[in-house]
Amino acid sequence: MFFETDGFAKPPVLTTPRLTLRPARMGDAQDMYDYSRDPEVARHVLWEAHRSIHQTRGYLRYIIRQYRLGQPGTFVIELTAERRVIGTIGLMWIQAENRSAEIGYSLSRAYWNRGLMSEAVLAVLHYCFDTLRLNRVEAQHELDNPASGAVMRKMGMHQEGVLRQRVYNKGRYVDVALYAILREEFDARFGKKE
Repeated sequence: MFFETDGFAKPPVLTTPRLTLRPARMGDAQDMYDYSRDPEVARHVLWEAHRSIHQTRGYLRYIIRQYRLGQPGTFVIELTAERRVIGTIGLMWIQAENRSAEIGYSLSRAYWNRGLMSEAVLAVLHYCFDTLRLNRVEAQHELDNPASGAVMRKMGMHQEGVLRQRVYNKGRYVDVALYAILREEFDARFGKKE
């Protein structure tokens, strides 16, 4: 098997020129609450804007419980220079038999349009293909969130179609674009991380 089920119990730390992607800890609550309470950050994800730091702490407990269960999970995105958590990125699901997974992410609005999410996605794709030995990684975005699609295209992902009313989010059914990249496409574009 290309990975052990309990291999997610201790997620690795991934680094980029500006970011540290690491397991979440309870001490991240204030930073996470600072951006998770923003309705614009929550607009296109499947969680509601946080209304209290207690809600954020509950979400952190959920993430940490996923680690303990050995489930694929979430990295916090820490801006290394500031040691501030500015977002999350992780595996929404993984299918061992098909060697495939889906990634999802969110980022503080104060850090949009700086190329930071592209850095984070690239690091996670390297982890998926180089370490987990996956063959396919998917991502999806609501059609009215084109910035997320731009990140996917920048990472070499190909749009495979539009799934009409695929998700019920914030009181409405939304169409989503499905993107994916295969291991051979990723290797040809980015190679293995040294």
